[in-house]
Amino acid sequence: MKKHLIIGNPVTHSLSPKIHNHWFNENNIKGIYEKYSPRKNEIKKIIKKIKKKEIYGMNVTVPFKQDILPFLESKSKIVKKTNSVNTVFKKNGKVYGDNTDVYGFKKSLLINKLVLRNKKVLILGAGGVVPSIIYGLKSLKVGKIFISNRTLKNAKKIKKIFEFIEIVEWGKIIDCDLYINSTSVGLKNGEKLNFNYK
Repeated sequence: MKKHLIIGNPVTHSLSPKIHNHWFNENNIKGIYEKYSPRKNEIKKIIKKIKKKEIYGMNVTVPFKQDILPFLESKSKIVKKTNSVNTVFKKNGKVYGDNTDVYGFKKSLLINKLVLRNKKVLILGAGGVVPSIIYGLKSLKVGKIFISNRTLKNAKKIKKIFEFIEIVEWGKIIDCDLYINSTSVGLKNGEKLNFNYK
């Protein structure tokens, strides 16, 4: 039985086990997919289990998308560009990190037929998935990308990777064509970003 994991904190809301276990059953794959909320100092131990194939593969969510980077032996081109990982498995004998967030994000826009060429986008939040969102938006020829985060320091870290973005003061809503909530607000029922979009 091949064991798979998603790690994050919080991770209780994740639907990944439901989805993956459904497809394992549907396709007669001898696998199991579970969720786990480790402490940061447990990541190295988990990576060793992937190396030994005790864990076959793993997805990574908030807040570990960057924390996992030092433990990887090999990385995809997108990971090198975004400094963000959401998928880890063994490839060519090495623990390999990849990023499917870019593809998933772009696909969600294309399915909804959103044309963003030369448009303006405001991203709320500066967490682990934001570099993937920016990378995806840039490949769709977006005109201008703004970012706003409660902690200015984290927004500045992302601007170091993508110099072309503009930082907007937290709580200030500017006129844009698309607004993206990448904060953790909304993971719990009843949570809202109390901004005035009028």
